[in-house]
Order: sequence, then C-alpha cells, then structure tokens
Amino acid sequence: MRTFMIVAIAFLFVLVGLPRVAQADEVKAKVEEMKGEANAKSENAQGEAKALTEEAKGNKVKGTMERAKGKTKAAGARIKGTAKQLKAKTE
Repeated sequence: MRTFMIVAIAFLFVLVGLPRVAQADEVKAKVEEMKGEANAKSENAQGEAKALTEEAKGNKVKGTMERAKGKTKAAGARIKGTAKQLKAKTE
C-alpha cells in the first residue's frame, strides 16, 4: 500500500511538471526565433546603409556588393535563429 502511494504521488508530480516544462520550452523557442529575426533585420539594415554610403560616393558596384553582403548575413542570422529555436524546443 505504501509503495502504491509513493508511485501514485510520483506519477502526479510528473503529470503536473511536464506541461510547465513544455510551456517554458515554447517560450524560449519563440524568444530565440524573435532574436534571430531581429538580428537578421539589423544585418540587412547595416548592409543597406553601407550600400547607400558607397552609392553616394559613386561606387555603384561596391554598393551592390555591400547590399548583397547584408542580405547574406541576414540569411545567416535567420538560420542561426531557427537552429536555436529548434534546439530550445527539444530541450
């Protein structure tokens, strides 16, 4: 009887504790996704600013190159954010 009560109490703790852990993981995953998107927008804006500066100097080719670098870095930031999001969901 005593063993049954211990098992029942342990089972209840597991049932109560798992949903809270799952919710925390979802929040952390959403935060990681938002951080990745914010970093991507930042990288894109930096690339655009450098491109506009170079185009104002008259270097259209270098401006295009800076814009492309910004977009590439933004894509990398999005990928890192997605990877961290997936990692947070599996923890």
